[in-house]
Amino acid sequence: MTQYASDPEAEWTFFLGTHEVSWLARGVGPLFISHRRLARRSRLPRASGPWALDSGGFTELRLHGRWLTSVDEYLKATRRYTEKVGWLQFAFSMDWMCDPAIIKRTGLTVREHQRRTVANFAELRARAPDLPFAPVLQGWRLADYARCVELYHAAGFDLALEPRVGVGSICSRQGTPEVEDILHSLASRGLALHAFGVKNRGLPGCIDALASADSTAWSFQARFDAPLASCRHKRCSSCIEYAVRWRDRLLAELD
Repeated sequence: MTQYASDPEAEWTFFLGTHEVSWLARGVGPLFISHRRLARRSRLPRASGPWALDSGGFTELRLHGRWLTSVDEYLKATRRYTEKVGWLQFAFSMDWMCDPAIIKRTGLTVREHQRRTVANFAELRARAPDLPFAPVLQGWRLADYARCVELYHAAGFDLALEPRVGVGSICSRQGTPEVEDILHSLASRGLALHAFGVKNRGLPGCIDALASADSTAWSFQARFDAPLASCRHKRCSSCIEYAVRWRDRLLAELD
């Protein structure tokens, strides 16, 4: 099983989530980093390997109930990352999560979140077809995700032709039969799926349905673990050695 490289023949790729931008230059394997982290940096490291860009939508909607980042800003930033950092595999669109807490925060419906998610991807793709923007499916129930696929189809996109399709609003439900059914149903349509924010308990039941996944669960776990013997900091929640060991254990268990 090839988990690290961006080899198109690899069965799947695991992107290690991190808030440490400097890791891009460290050659630790595929990374997953939020636009909210990168946008703060006036100088960016040159990547030594593949990585994927998270739009930061969950945090924006949770904090503000709407997107404060404009499409123009995200387009400009993604082009900057592509040129300055390099190795960008996917830049996920500015989606609208459908978790009940986010729906309550925005005051909108699941259908409206889906409509806005599709409309954003359509605008990004139309304005910058040369950038690696990836669509995201949003919903809560299985029927919601099926409807979202049809919304993309109505907008002129065959998701089976996309190199990657994100699946949102599943992070808080990892390892449940419902999420496994959603992912396998979408995979049966021939979609190359990416699962956001997977956890140890969530991967085993759905890994065969995925082309890629990401997780920052290591950082949360490190808050409660004692630091590594080789470390001098009090906690390893920002520690590259801890993160890599956590990832390697996870992948070994999956193998």
